[in-house]
Amino acid sequence: MNHLIFASVGSDLADMGKSTARTFNVNAPDLIANIVSFCIVAALLYFFAYKRVLAILEERRQRIAEGLANAEKSKSELQRTEAARLEVLNNANTQANKLIEEARAAANRVREEETQKAIAAAEQIITKAREAAAAEHAKMLTDLKREVGRLVVNTTATVTGKILTPEDQKRLAEETTRQIA
Repeated sequence: MNHLIFASVGSDLADMGKSTARTFNVNAPDLIANIVSFCIVAALLYFFAYKRVLAILEERRQRIAEGLANAEKSKSELQRTEAARLEVLNNANTQANKLIEEARAAANRVREEETQKAIAAAEQIITKAREAAAAEHAKMLTDLKREVGRLVVNTTATVTGKILTPEDQKRLAEETTRQIA
């Protein structure tokens, strides 16, 4: 029974194919000639054009793959370079901070030394001023004693009414100086 159904369907399809061929005015020799020329053209295109196009496409695919590999390589190299740059930058910052601290310490040391030098210079100035004041004081005392001695000699000469000799003047001046001292 299945065979009958398939046979019936097959004959219906054959009839439909014949009627379609008549409708489109298809004849077998022309169809076969067209099929053969299509196969020849397809074979020629395959051997002379399609193979070249496939080779070009394969070459392009390889260049694209190489470009992607180079891009990945460049990307990893860029990451390594960036990491190295950050490390160098961190080292430079660390060294800069160290140098700043050393400079601050040196500045404090220099400031302390200069302060000590200024204090020593001030003490020297004060000492010299005291010595100069003491010398000036001693000179003033010497001048005062000489002046007092001269005044005593003049007063004595005026009171006694006699002219004193240089030896008397010297003796009176020395006695007056001893008594004042």
